Amino acid sequence: MNTPPSNLATRRDFIARTGGMVGLGFAGLGLFSGARADGAAPLDRIDPDGYGPLVKDPHGTLDLPEGFDYRVFSTWGSPMDDGLLVPSRHDGMATFPLEGNRCLLIRNHEINTEMPDRFGAFGWQNERLDRVDASRLYDRGTGTGRPSPGGTTSIVYDLGERRPMRQWLSLGGTGHNCSGGTTPWGSWLSCEEWTQRADDRHAVDHGFVFEVPAGTDPELTPAVPLRALGRFLHEAVAVAPKGDVLYLTEDRGDGCLYRFLPTTVGDLRAGGRLQALVVEDRPSMDTRNWVGAGAPPLPTGLRLPVRWMDLEGIDAPEDDLRYRAFAAGAARFARGEGIWHGQDRVYVACTTGGREQIGQVFTYRPSPWEGTDRERTDPGTLELFIEPNDPSLVEMADNLTVAPDGDLFICEDGPDTNGLTRVTPEGRLERFAMNRANDSELAGPCFSPDGSTLFVNIQRPGATLAITGPWRRG
Repeated sequence: MNTPPSNLATRRDFIARTGGMVGLGFAGLGLFSGARADGAAPLDRIDPDGYGPLVKDPHGTLDLPEGFDYRVFSTWGSPMDDGLLVPSRHDGMATFPLEGNRCLLIRNHEINTEMPDRFGAFGWQNERLDRVDASRLYDRGTGTGRPSPGGTTSIVYDLGERRPMRQWLSLGGTGHNCSGGTTPWGSWLSCEEWTQRADDRHAVDHGFVFEVPAGTDPELTPAVPLRALGRFLHEAVAVAPKGDVLYLTEDRGDGCLYRFLPTTVGDLRAGGRLQALVVEDRPSMDTRNWVGAGAPPLPTGLRLPVRWMDLEGIDAPEDDLRYRAFAAGAARFARGEGIWHGQDRVYVACTTGGREQIGQVFTYRPSPWEGTDRERTDPGTLELFIEPNDPSLVEMADNLTVAPDGDLFICEDGPDTNGLTRVTPEGRLERFAMNRANDSELAGPCFSPDGSTLFVNIQRPGATLAITGPWRRG
């Protein structure tokens, strides 16, 4: 049975924030949003050996299979150890190992200057701004005293006691930090899904990736944009295990899939080559499978050899990098969002891909010679892994992660009820969780380094959940 939120973030506090301040609803949510008229999903796509049906949560927050449990912590507006407040809109997230049965969480916050100040870390009217070193903020504003409120928070979490030990703002002055990715050298890459130009309110251009070290000193990281990774609507990053290749998604309905080859592994400020994926013999291929798009449908299971094309003008002041890349032969994707390097492949979620425009997941299998001149003789391949076209299975695939046993966990960002879907390596699907607190998307799924805990966020108005239970450890 699910336990109520811990005394660190009581259920009453959570309801007050979700219901009273933002007006989100709790009642009348069905098991599946937009299920088929006959109420059944195709049996050949459902995993018969899964974790089992969902159990209704008596506390009205998260339905999970029998035997699983959750804790709620680090809710929006809670005080942090640096004297600031937990920002709103919890999004992409990752974990890092620490000693003593603890781990470090680094979490994005998808907020920007279009939102009221109260959604940020500095208080309802930025009255706590003097508690940070303003020189470490990326965008301090233009004399208005109102910096860009996005960034990251870091949390030391005790896995045994199932509670946070301390938390603080670790990146500030950025905007609309959606997702990101971890590096093998121990840092989090936080992506701005926001191409705001400098103007009378913003001192600098946005649309970059920032690196946050996975340290435990409660301090603000100097915010330095990694300009060599390009300027576009960044969503997420997957870094190869050796750190020599980065894969990046773009949250646009007509976006590209990018690759970055760093000049120096471990030093992304040193520059490198930004590239876009091109399907061999199919220049400017449309992978979206949209009805009426004019492209032949792409079936699941077909492996397409690809190559990677160098890009110029990656600072893209007009936010036109995807247009120029597509015109030069790059493939087009429907809102590339979650991306994760798992085992021998990279999983990529496309939120509005597919015939019903409710989600696709691709796999990219790198070349044995990835990033070298020899990869043309044995190229990487792109494959449409799943395209359910059925909202009872997955609707608007977004952030994703790979479990220790190889299963894929996908968050939904649909218009109504949202949850987590589990996908086996063979492509069978199972509903694993449903958000009952409100209609917010779930975001930032990631497992603790020991595999005991799945962390996930209810994005709006902002809460992090730690899920434990009888995980498979294959």
